[in-house]
Amino acid sequence: MMTGNPFRHRVWYTTRQRIVTSVLALAVLLSCGWYGVNWLTEPEDRGCAPGVARPPGSDECVGVNGEGYDFGVPGLTAVAAAIGRENATLKADEYVTVAVLMPLTATDRGTRETVLHELQGAFAQQYRANHTSNNETPRIRLVLANTGMGNVHWRPAVDGLRTMTEAPHRLRAVTGIATSSTETRQAITALTGAGIAVVGTTITADDIANGPGTGPGGNRYPGLARVAPTNTDEARALARFGKVDGAKALLVQDTRTGDHYTDTLKTAFAASMKGAPYEPQLFTSPADPTQEGTTANTFRQITHLICDTRADTVYFAGRHTQLRQFVNALGARGCAERSFTVLTGDEGSYLGADPKLDRAALKPKGSVKLTVRYASLAHPDAWAPTSGRPVPATGGSTAAYRTFVADMATAVQDGIGPIGPVSYTDGQAIIAYDAVKTAVHAIRQATPQGAAFPPLADVATQWPRVKGSLRVEGASGWICLDNYGNPYDKAVPIVELAPDGSQRFVQIAWPEGKPPAAPCLPPRRG
Repeated sequence: MMTGNPFRHRVWYTTRQRIVTSVLALAVLLSCGWYGVNWLTEPEDRGCAPGVARPPGSDECVGVNGEGYDFGVPGLTAVAAAIGRENATLKADEYVTVAVLMPLTATDRGTRETVLHELQGAFAQQYRANHTSNNETPRIRLVLANTGMGNVHWRPAVDGLRTMTEAPHRLRAVTGIATSSTETRQAITALTGAGIAVVGTTITADDIANGPGTGPGGNRYPGLARVAPTNTDEARALARFGKVDGAKALLVQDTRTGDHYTDTLKTAFAASMKGAPYEPQLFTSPADPTQEGTTANTFRQITHLICDTRADTVYFAGRHTQLRQFVNALGARGCAERSFTVLTGDEGSYLGADPKLDRAALKPKGSVKLTVRYASLAHPDAWAPTSGRPVPATGGSTAAYRTFVADMATAVQDGIGPIGPVSYTDGQAIIAYDAVKTAVHAIRQATPQGAAFPPLADVATQWPRVKGSLRVEGASGWICLDNYGNPYDKAVPIVELAPDGSQRFVQIAWPEGKPPAAPCLPPRRG
């Protein structure tokens, strides 16, 4: 006779029955738990716009878009919308795509202004290519690719671009590539490894370039071209312009590694300081060099040591935030009776818009002055004729620069709409315009007669022939590429930071000491 609960006895009667019952009960519990969690927490939508999403753990919208999306940055709304409207006018069978790859969601003011100006210049050249180039084909669709703040999300942006080489996009070139960093190098490696042509705008690091000893055939990055001079060329131009006395020169350099801009700039400056008697003064910037960190304290100490030397020229190898801190510290130097000149690379172009710059430090005190000069990538006055400063006969032209200015105006006047506040003094719009112009030049040169589009591989092989009569007449100067895709004897505008923070053009300097000869054919090296 059974006693107690008969149901319990029935279920647990045998060992086999106990196992089966336990498994069924666990399945029911898990199922209920899953549906409960799913009901309480719906899957989060990470999408931002077509081709754009927020990576796990990030609130930044990363990816590729050409439909007018501004990536959540209000300052880019106007220019992104203008690009989207121009793209909407294109027919599916008449265009190829050019991408602008940049950290569009950067938060520091300097980078945000750089991004805005570069997109404006890129759009102006897209508009010219599609409307005022004698109906040459193919037409150009421009897309924006965001690598995120500090380029940390370069991979999803690049992965998206690598899927766009076939119809309907027909991606044929990537420009932008504006920061000489490890992430940038990785992005270039991935793009060129996929056979995509890349045109760097403001990368100047010597080791993000092709050349003898950099890889098979000197092509570590097959298909990479640059429209800006290398740090070595900038340093050579600065040294030739300033006629610096090495016995009175001193180098202040960042020790943070992995930054290809500062690493190669300090090497280039050191090579220009033959006979300098003083060891470099060192500082270490934060991992994110746009942050203030504690380097202001270091610079206060360094200025004391500079006063202990006979130096009157200081080469500065570092990023713009630390450059501003150093200039502020040197303005408050103890040896106030002595004048100094600070020479640096193109990061100096950020200082004019930096609200934390102590402009009083730049005001002359009698005959004593702190002068800050930098090698710019472009400047609106470089090719403007003026009394006492003739425009060089070669290496660039007033006409090419005036065409750029006209194109910027035309893009707005023809009904595309405003593209945001425009400024040319930092050179970013000019150099981005030239980069897209170089990409368009290669794309159309690579398009076979009778064909609508160029093969992907043929665009990346055009760079050795961008020279001589096939050079690009850039608004920043002639773009004559050597066999490795590097500009030969590119014009380097020397710019001085005025006491009011404006950027005053001084003179064009040349890496080779003089403008290139009329053919603009790079000489045989070695």
